[in-house]
Amino acid sequence: MPAYVYMLRCADGTLYTGWTSDLAHRVKAHNSGHGAKYTRSRTPVELVYSEELADKPEALKREYAIKQLTRQQKEQLIERNKLNTFC
Repeated sequence: MPAYVYMLRCADGTLYTGWTSDLAHRVKAHNSGHGAKYTRSRTPVELVYSEELADKPEALKREYAIKQLTRQQKEQLIERNKLNTFC
């Protein structure tokens, strides 16, 4: 079953990275205050990056790798994703 890694831009400008098997449902949960503790006080959130992976273990590995990136590297990943979306 596919899994997704995603990044959200919170209302205060911070970035949150997570994984899920249902991306739309998870973003709604974050915005309704039922997502991660980190995002509850930082709503609304906006989905700015997502990546589909084969399964949960792969998503967890990728989530960890993204969390190790600097803020600048995360912003570059988001920008590259935007460019690839419009090509």
